[in-house]
Amino acid sequence: MNQSLHDLPPTTSRDVAEHSSRTALVLGGGGSTGNAWLIGVIAGLFDAGLDVTTADLTIGTSAGSTAAAQLAGATPAELFAAILAAAPLQPADPVGTDRGRASARPVMEHLERMNTIIAASDDQADLRRRLGSAALDIDAASDGSWHARWSATVASRLPDAQWPQRRILVTAIDAGTGEPVVFGSHSGVDLVDAVAASCASGHPFRIGDHLYLDGGFRSNAENADLAAGYARVLVLAPFGGRTLTPASWGTHLATQIAELRASGSGVETIFPAASIEHLFGANAMDYSLRPAAARAGYDEGSTRAARLAEFWR
Repeated sequence: MNQSLHDLPPTTSRDVAEHSSRTALVLGGGGSTGNAWLIGVIAGLFDAGLDVTTADLTIGTSAGSTAAAQLAGATPAELFAAILAAAPLQPADPVGTDRGRASARPVMEHLERMNTIIAASDDQADLRRRLGSAALDIDAASDGSWHARWSATVASRLPDAQWPQRRILVTAIDAGTGEPVVFGSHSGVDLVDAVAASCASGHPFRIGDHLYLDGGFRSNAENADLAAGYARVLVLAPFGGRTLTPASWGTHLATQIAELRASGSGVETIFPAASIEHLFGANAMDYSLRPAAARAGYDEGSTRAARLAEFWR
């Protein structure tokens, strides 16, 4: 399955020249609310006259891979409306309540496990190997039914199960080796499987003889380095570029953006406003918060569209 690495963006001087006028859209991870926020931002930009879904390259990681695949099969307005239509009748329970704490507990436990493994790791490559080893143990102890269930869940979220004409890259890591993997239309991997692998944060997802884990473990929740060689790069980051790993590892979004700019790329970012940070983090998997996240993203996209229009075009 590692033939998917053939679909990496160009990095040779000739390839950079060929892509010097092209655009790249980076959609970062961020759980269920992060996915809704991404859709909201893009819908807000679109309704304000800026269509970023026509980017020459879209890079999707975890929740961002779901958004990338969704946007390949439906319009931003359709996806945004679908999130709002699924709004719960009752407001979400605050984190401080018993039910609120219960809904956030799995994410908090995951973050605690991540912090423990990060503390024992030497660098990002060592972290990927350790995460992969732990995931293999989880898979070995399971009955194997999770893979089919997860594939069906992901498929139900996508308007179209086929890779689109425009270029999309979906990130993951190989749980068996810890090596980073990038899936694309020429990878020999179905779009549903690629997205399922990119979103597999705890239990690894099987494709053929390989098991894969969340693309956010590759370097960070955005993997903006894959946009190297593109003239204009727009990064949408539900987690605001924050990461649990040490800055000394050199894998933070800020480091990747600095490297892109140093190589000649123009880079703009959109992060959630500080006032809505409670929608992410421990609450990232609270489905009842998706409408609020989508609306907040829409407002942000609408506000930023005019200033970004000159940059993008």
